[in-house]
Amino acid sequence: MAVNVNVKGVIHFMDGTKIVLQWPRQAGADPATIAANVKKALESDRIAVEVTGHLLIIPVRNIKYIQVTPSPEKLPQGVIRGARVVE
Repeated sequence: MAVNVNVKGVIHFMDGTKIVLQWPRQAGADPATIAANVKKALESDRIAVEVTGHLLIIPVRNIKYIQVTPSPEKLPQGVIRGARVVE
């Protein structure tokens, strides 16, 4: 039986504001597909999100960083794994 996994994303903008989004996992469970989708997102110059009938198109140049929870199990080559924030 497939388990529906919700993903939470926090987009932190250059001006100090943020938007918190939640959505069902989009790529399914295939690790290769998930890694390919993450790589595609990293190479894009904008993020498009459908939110309750509205389309948000966010230019990446306005984004400081994005936090996604839970992290996909399979990530593209070059992503550092197992890190933690140290103050």
